[in-house]
Amino acid sequence: MLSTPHQAPFALNRQSEPQIRRIGLEQTPVIQIDDFLMDLEPLRQAAERASFEPDPQTYYPGIRAPLPKAYVVDTVQYLIPLLQRVYGIPRQARMQPRGFCFSLITQAPESLKPLQCLPHFDTPDRFHFAILHYLNAPPHGDTLFFRHRASTFERVGQERMDDYFDQGRDALAEVKANEPGYRTGSDRHYDCYDRVSYRANRLAIYPGNLLHSTAVMAEQDIDPSPSSGRLTANLFISFQV
Repeated sequence: MLSTPHQAPFALNRQSEPQIRRIGLEQTPVIQIDDFLMDLEPLRQAAERASFEPDPQTYYPGIRAPLPKAYVVDTVQYLIPLLQRVYGIPRQARMQPRGFCFSLITQAPESLKPLQCLPHFDTPDRFHFAILHYLNAPPHGDTLFFRHRASTFERVGQERMDDYFDQGRDALAEVKANEPGYRTGSDRHYDCYDRVSYRANRLAIYPGNLLHSTAVMAEQDIDPSPSSGRLTANLFISFQV
């Protein structure tokens, strides 16, 4: 897909400097690029024309629509060298697309399933990355990062899966025993230790095995409208070593 010729209506701001922060006790790199596109309006307009539907393959609490191919191609090609450098990805590793979509949160807190009420990780794969582009003007909910208190895990790789789920039973049982709701901060099971603040045209990149959640602001974020909801572009890629 990435080698297909195309016209690029979504011009990247190649003058914007990536900021790299090492977060938490495990010092995981998180990349932030502000003013990622020269003009955000064409991508917003594409979202307004898109057909959004629920995503039955994931626990995402909302609706999604395909991203424009030109935006995906330019963004991924531009970011691959940065990812290789920051995360130590071998240059011979093969990039695998895992999903490219607009996303809007629409699910009411009381309708959430228990697992949707906890911080989550996307995959245990070491070289799987979430690329998150905030598209609408704030205020909207930030992206939060969590440490599981019992295990002290901030990332859940393959080697930690069994321990994490064994030690996470109490948190899940507590969620099941109470009213459902979005996780917007620390509690006795999880410590919210860092965040990426929502800002229009800010792009964030983090490993998919980091425990994370959205600080959902119900009045502003639970909204199916691409023009006023918590609109994001979500790109998921992995590297096969």
